[in-house]
Amino acid sequence: MSIATIHEKFAASGARLGSYRGGKTPASFGDTAAEFRALLEGCGLLDLSWQAKLVLTGEDRVRWLNGMVTNNVRDLALGRGVYSFVLNAQGRIQGDLVSYNRGDYLLVTTDREQTQAIAAIFDRYIIMDDVEVSDISDKLATIGMAGPQARRMLESAGLDVARLESGEVIDAIWRDIGVSVARSAQPALDGYEVWFSGDNTDKIWEAMHLAGATPAGSDALERYRIVRGVPRFGIDLRDKDLPQETGQHHALNFAKGCYLGQEIVERIRSRAILHRTFVGFEVDGEPPPPGTEVRLDEKKKGETTSAARVPLPGGERTLALGYVHADIANPGTIVEIGGQAATVQTLPFPSHR
Repeated sequence: MSIATIHEKFAASGARLGSYRGGKTPASFGDTAAEFRALLEGCGLLDLSWQAKLVLTGEDRVRWLNGMVTNNVRDLALGRGVYSFVLNAQGRIQGDLVSYNRGDYLLVTTDREQTQAIAAIFDRYIIMDDVEVSDISDKLATIGMAGPQARRMLESAGLDVARLESGEVIDAIWRDIGVSVARSAQPALDGYEVWFSGDNTDKIWEAMHLAGATPAGSDALERYRIVRGVPRFGIDLRDKDLPQETGQHHALNFAKGCYLGQEIVERIRSRAILHRTFVGFEVDGEPPPPGTEVRLDEKKKGETTSAARVPLPGGERTLALGYVHADIANPGTIVEIGGQAATVQTLPFPSHR
């Protein structure tokens, strides 16, 4: 069963489909709060049709990509991947992606809504290099498993991921189907991705569901990533933001050599200059729209980027992500957001309250 067909099946069963990160996927399977709780406390089963995949081939692929992104692709062992930013020459974020060493090629995953822009940047900088970029997004389907029980659910379904480390991918034959399983390269989103031919979508989805995973839509996933403090490109990561401001230190490597935008990143590091930083807020009231000013003593001190009402075990809370001046980034600082009181929080948010 293809992705399009399983989406029809989802819709027939009552799921609400929507657009997310440039792809079509279930927004909710009918109970967003229960789906979120599965991600928080159990295992959520995610349709990742919005994930794009680019294959890089050619003799210069490793050296070239290492010069395009903020993390170390050059020294990746076989079957390993890293999360990175793509910057412009001024050090501003143009996109984010994960790069995997797959032996005779590199696999790059990102959001479908970023594909065109990233492919255009790649094309602009492939000059005399032996590098070819192919988009295989429609050939390789993906489901996600996230939450504290994700590993156990995968193993219950017959996939041995006990020794899989962050950013690592393994290949397996599962019930006569060729699959690859990758553990998230984003530490705060400690989940797994299963890649396979789209013709096998229904079989793999049903097997994971039967193993105990709860189908979860993009509405629940958005709440989960906010609780985990993970910024999303185009919303929390924008082309005016600098890498160190985002707090995503796992996206940076300072020993890999030159890359696009590296001079600015190194200058910030060497001079310890950081005027803004990415933080969380707990808001007393309704979720503020993106871009709402964060104020202290009637002065603008930052802005929000994402926010949601989140059904945590201790009750619903309004949580937000955004940027503030470094001098007020201390947890516990009381600020005003859209006329409502808010408290600066460390990320990820504590989810037990």
